[in-house]
Amino acid sequence: MTEPAHPTTLQALVDQQAIRDVLIRYTRGIDRMDVDLVRSTYHPGAHDDHGAYQGDVDGFIEWVQQALSYFDTTMHFIGNQLVQIDEVDGDTAYTESYCVAYHRRRARPGANGVPDEPGHDLVTALRYVDRMERRDGEWRIADRKCVFDWTRRDPIIGEWEQGPEVLQGRRDQTDPVYDR
Repeated sequence: MTEPAHPTTLQALVDQQAIRDVLIRYTRGIDRMDVDLVRSTYHPGAHDDHGAYQGDVDGFIEWVQQALSYFDTTMHFIGNQLVQIDEVDGDTAYTESYCVAYHRRRARPGANGVPDEPGHDLVTALRYVDRMERRDGEWRIADRKCVFDWTRRDPIIGEWEQGPEVLQGRRDQTDPVYDR
C-alpha cells in the first residue's frame, strides 16, 4: 500500500471536509435512531458489512434499528480519520475512521424487584473502512466494512442520579440537537 498523498488543492481540502461531515452525520443518525439521516449518508445501492449484517442500505437500517433497540442509549465517537481521495478520478475516496462505540443497557426489573440482567455498558473499538463516491456533486458511502478491533462489557457502577433539571439526550428527533 502506498502512502496517502497530502491534499494539494483547496478543492481536495473541501472534499475531505465534506467526507468527514458524512461520517459524523452517520454517527448522529445512529445515536439518535434517525433512519433518514443514516440513509442520507449512503448512496443508493451501497453495500454495508457490519459482520452480523452484510447487504444493502435498507436491510442495514432495518437490522441496526433492531440491534440497537436492545440498548437504552448509544454514543459513537469518531476519532482519527484518514481520507485518501483517488488522484486519478477525483470522485472516489478511501477512508479509515476510528470509532469507540458505547452502548448502555440499564438493569431491567424482574421478579421480586431483582433485575433479570444487571446494567452494563458494551464498549466497542472499531474502524469504518469506507469507499466514498462523489455522485452528482455529493459525497456518500458506496461500500462500508466495519473492522472490530476489541470489545468489552462493563458493569454500571455508581450511576449519577440526574434530576429533572438535567437536559437528557434522546434517541429520536426530540433530542435537543434538533431544536433549531
